[in-house]
Amino acid sequence: MQQKRICAVILARNEEKTIGEIIRNTKPLVDEVVVVDGHSTDNTRLIAEREGARVLLDHGKGKGDGIRTAIQQVDSDILVFLDADGSHDPNDIPRLVQPILDDEADLVVGSRGRGGSDELHGDIQKLLRMVGADLILIAINYRWNVRLTDSQNGFRAIRTEVARALNLKENITTIEQEMTMKCLKKGYRVGEVPTHEYARRYGKSVIVLRKVWYRYIWSLIKNIF
Repeated sequence: MQQKRICAVILARNEEKTIGEIIRNTKPLVDEVVVVDGHSTDNTRLIAEREGARVLLDHGKGKGDGIRTAIQQVDSDILVFLDADGSHDPNDIPRLVQPILDDEADLVVGSRGRGGSDELHGDIQKLLRMVGADLILIAINYRWNVRLTDSQNGFRAIRTEVARALNLKENITTIEQEMTMKCLKKGYRVGEVPTHEYARRYGKSVIVLRKVWYRYIWSLIKNIF
């Protein structure tokens, strides 16, 4: 197969404590590292530029907006999305992109169902998050007769031309399940490999489940029919 250019897209907002390490660990594994910054008020952008990453600024609407910004502006053949908080291990990138390089998949999701997660167990909020994600996953599996074990993990690789064909709309983290469903709806091949989700290194997640849960349900309803 002709050599494919791979770009790692790191989504970041106020991650100055971890962004440098994530970039350094990612650079040897890909052809380009792009940091999409969600209007950080700390030194995230400065550190990213110092580490040699290309920095893009999204429109301040959320993670989905950042993902669309990368899809529109990055010209590599394959995009790998990962977070800047240390929850995704860059060393898993070669396994994520291999099914695409082997022409076996168009989208590959890092499966927490197969690789485990530090963020889905331990308290009521995490339990509700896990149950909700599993219910959405069941609906997706039965709708398209597939047997995925994770539809929402942000750690994923996709052909750039496929990502551009999906016409993604979601502004927040619902974009990941939207991407999965639209790939299935359009007949693209969705695969997965085991990856482990680690607890974020610093601070707390900005996602408050009680404020956004209905957006996941609405996204499911919009895209499943």
